[in-house]
Formats: sequence, C-alpha cells, structure tokens
Amino acid sequence: MPASSWVVIAIVVVIVVVLAMIVARSMSRRKRSERLKNHFGPEYDRTVGESGDQGAAEKELVARERKRQKLDIVALAPESRAKYAEHWRTVQSAFVDDPAGAVGDADHLVTAVMRERGYPIDDFDQRAADISVDHPNVIEHYRAAHVIHLAQEKADVGTEAQREAFVHYRALFEKLLETEHKTEKETPKEARA
Repeated sequence: MPASSWVVIAIVVVIVVVLAMIVARSMSRRKRSERLKNHFGPEYDRTVGESGDQGAAEKELVARERKRQKLDIVALAPESRAKYAEHWRTVQSAFVDDPAGAVGDADHLVTAVMRERGYPIDDFDQRAADISVDHPNVIEHYRAAHVIHLAQEKADVGTEAQREAFVHYRALFEKLLETEHKTEKETPKEARA
C-alpha cells in the first residue's frame, strides 16, 4: 500500500475516534442532566432558572451532592425523634393562641432537628442547598416557610400566611424525623465520585 493510503487511513481513524469521543461526551452530559432532573425535580428547574444556564446549574447541583456526601448526616435516635415529635405537637397546639410565635418556634425546631442530624445550620441558603440533596421534594416548602417567617419578623403577616408557613415547616419536619437513613431518592454512584 502506498504511503498516501496510510495517511488517509490514519486521518479517518483519528476522525472516527474524535467523533466517538464527542458522542460519548454528549451522551454522558445527557445522562447527567437526566439523572439530576430525576433526582432534584422542581429544584432542578428552579436552579436552572436562577442561573439562566443549564450547565452552570448542573455544576451547582453536582457540587451540592458532593458537599452533602462529605457531611455526616445521621438518623435521629428514637428518644430524640419522640422528643421532637412531642415538641412539634406542643408548638402546633400553641398556633391557635399565638400563630406568630408558633411559626417562629417551628423555624427554630426545624433548625434544631437539622443541627442534631448533622446539617450545617449557619446560613439559610446553605441549609436549603444541603437539604435539597436529601429532600428535593420538600425544599420549596422550607423556602416558602422561611420567607413568611422573615416577613413576620419585619411586619405583621396575616394568619393565613402564618398557617401556610406552619404547613410548609411541617412538610420538612416530617421528612427530617423519618427513621430511615436514606434520602428521598437514593443518590446514584455518579454523584459520589
């Protein structure tokens, strides 16, 4: 075979390899996007909407997963779970006479449970990001409740808004008290890498 034939074959092989790498990379990105959409659900759309860029949003969500994997999140001991459940019932009963106080107490109670479970609690946005990995289906409840809680600290909010905040806090509270030490949707192996 002449030398020019070898050059053509080499060029074709290089082109095929490059195309295969492009296709593999594209499939990998698509798989990652689908996995993130499935895991985070509405939180995926919210993060994409906030960043305005799908790639940046996905990097943020993967970073959340990696950060979460480094945290030592533990299930509550049965005694703690019972103590918190009883405290919740007390706070819930107090709502009738003092809705604003009950909403504040619900916020503090959720934060206390998060602390005991091992979530960092210093910054609300970081708390929400950490919780979104384990409980993507209730994170919007937490955000909505927190917004109402902050609003009531600055001004009077109506009883209906306070009731909504309380319901939102309860959704997260119930997830945090669950006995199983797994997330709503198990984190795939790819997220642990």
